[in-house]
Amino acid sequence: MSAYVIFDVEIRDMTKYQEFVKGVKPAIDAAGARYLARGGAHKVYEGDWTPRRIVVLEFPSVSAWETFYNGPTYQGLKAVRDQCSSARLVSVEGLDP
Repeated sequence: MSAYVIFDVEIRDMTKYQEFVKGVKPAIDAAGARYLARGGAHKVYEGDWTPRRIVVLEFPSVSAWETFYNGPTYQGLKAVRDQCSSARLVSVEGLDP
């Protein structure tokens, strides 16, 4: 069952953030995941959520996501991301095919 990960990112230093992006793209590919949305236009229809930059990823499973997230490659990249941005993120299991 796929897992979908939704990030709401506030970028404070775009140059440094681009360093993170350069490193994270190949790591996401290696994890068997893919981007579904990455910073495109968005609009809030209900509620008081004020998202900044939305990123949506699809992973093969929750386990694959957690292995990626907790692994040394992403944790090293996350340290870079944390220097130049802040994020909120959630994961949700997809439906059985």
